[in-house]
Amino acid sequence: MSLRNVGIVYRKELTDSLRDRRTLISMILVPLLLFPVLMVGLSYIAGEVIGEARRQPSRVMVLGGEDSPGVLAALRQAPGLNVLPGRPDYVDQISEKRIRAAVEIPPGFEAALEQGNQTAVKIYMYEGDLKSQTGVERLQKFFRDLSDRTLRKHFAARHLPEGLLKPINIAQKNVASPEKVWGTLFGGMISYMVILLSMTGAMYPAMDLAAGEKERGTIETILCSPVSRVHLVLGKFLMVMTASLATVALSAISLGGSFYGLGKLAVMQADKGPSLQMAISLKSIAAVLMLVLPLAVFFSSALLAISLFAKSYREAQSYLTPLTFVVIIPAVVAMLPGTELNTKLALVPILNTALVSKEIMTGTYHWKYIAMIFASSCVYGAAALFIAVKLFQREEVLFRA
Repeated sequence: MSLRNVGIVYRKELTDSLRDRRTLISMILVPLLLFPVLMVGLSYIAGEVIGEARRQPSRVMVLGGEDSPGVLAALRQAPGLNVLPGRPDYVDQISEKRIRAAVEIPPGFEAALEQGNQTAVKIYMYEGDLKSQTGVERLQKFFRDLSDRTLRKHFAARHLPEGLLKPINIAQKNVASPEKVWGTLFGGMISYMVILLSMTGAMYPAMDLAAGEKERGTIETILCSPVSRVHLVLGKFLMVMTASLATVALSAISLGGSFYGLGKLAVMQADKGPSLQMAISLKSIAAVLMLVLPLAVFFSSALLAISLFAKSYREAQSYLTPLTFVVIIPAVVAMLPGTELNTKLALVPILNTALVSKEIMTGTYHWKYIAMIFASSCVYGAAALFIAVKLFQREEVLFRA
């Protein structure tokens, strides 16, 4: 094998790809802009939606309570609540979002409070609706405060200390490092995005270097060059893998900058310190990139091999686009609660890298699984590259009518 010939093909393909607008957009522009737009845009939209729900008074309906005028009067004065009289169609009113919640006050509610008897209220809501949940929280706060006031009144009448209301105070203290906290919150999402971008970064160059050559009619010219087909396919493969790794690297830079910017913004807006601050070590980044390397080999080889079957760029798109779901499903499974790395899952491609990357982002290194995953990913990548080389040597594949 001549490394010089492979390098010549690689430089030629790299130069041509850097002149292609689609490749530049998918390899450079999208990874650099994707995370800032997503993080800033989603944060702004979420803040606006939640802020709007908090600013607006919640329209709630009171069912019953005719014999509890004091409670009704206090409820109408509660901040953030717009109390409406009860109607029999309250279920439809909540379902159609004309009101946000309804509270049912049982008969004799106020008298039961005065006598120290236990009683209950029932709150009807639209589960999953943010504004309905806000209304429920405001109602719950009102009745919790009412319960506390009632208890204090009874305790004062019997000359009992208020400490009996809450004899035990429970304090929580985080003992995990910032890296583990940050990795637990965002490690699954980051591993998901790194794997997905590793594939999408290789997709467009693979289609252009295989199906695009056929569509432009330049595949015959390349095959007539004094370079063996093995050298040709290896040069093309290196170009596709370069695009994949460049996409991952630029995405990591963009993601880090986005989290750092949001953390600085939180510092400026809150006296208590940042509510979101990136805490990740260079060791974790290096370990994840090491595990992504054989995965990039696998994606680059597989996408290049599949693109060889297509007669045009558009046909290659129809072949490769559904493969996105093949990558998304195991990456999403790795994000599900309760999905933990074990020996069997360490041999499942894509899923194994997503699971171990999530662990690494928390600062946890299972070296046994890391070695297994790296070795198995190398085997899968080598197999895919071998298949790509063999397909490039078959005339019926290259010149499929």
